[in-house]
Amino acid sequence: MKKIDIDDELYQYIASNTQSIGESASTILRRLLNLSDGANAPVETTTKTEQETPVVEVQEQAEQESSPEPSDENVEEAAQTVTASTQVKGNVFNVLNKEELAMQKGVVGRFLFILAALYRTHKKDFANVLEIKGRDRVYFATSKEALLESGSSMNPKNITDTEYWVMTNSNTTRKKMMLHEVALCLGYSADEAEKIRDYL
Repeated sequence: MKKIDIDDELYQYIASNTQSIGESASTILRRLLNLSDGANAPVETTTKTEQETPVVEVQEQAEQESSPEPSDENVEEAAQTVTASTQVKGNVFNVLNKEELAMQKGVVGRFLFILAALYRTHKKDFANVLEIKGRDRVYFATSKEALLESGSSMNPKNITDTEYWVMTNSNTTRKKMMLHEVALCLGYSADEAEKIRDYL
């Protein structure tokens, strides 16, 4: 995997030029640079940590064709159980604003912004996210204390304008997996869940 360091201003510029849901950084850059659509692997914009300079990760084609990031068995089972009894009543794609999303600070900022949008769209069903857990960690809770009790170094953050708290001390891949599972448990299809995950 190759990485290119970019400054915050350039990252915001790339993100603000998104024209469609799930559009990759590679596609945006190709459009802005007037390059033909080649067979190069997509570029995924992410950050090393929430405080560091944003990084553009260039992934090999084989990785892009592989299945989504692996998740804990418990997470998959919980999501499948909840999905069976949940139907999408709203659509988060009508709530998420790509310009506002691009203005969020780092991965954690975008992570919390997307979760808040999902909450606004599915207030009645959002409690289902409490069932999403890892082998050794609780990912969501209704209080900061509950997350702190479930493990060390959780770095709990409140999901804006909600009673819910989420663990943020995880890498970007894990956060994407969590968004994917949240979308599934709120009744989104696998394809829609991938699009929501790719917003991060």
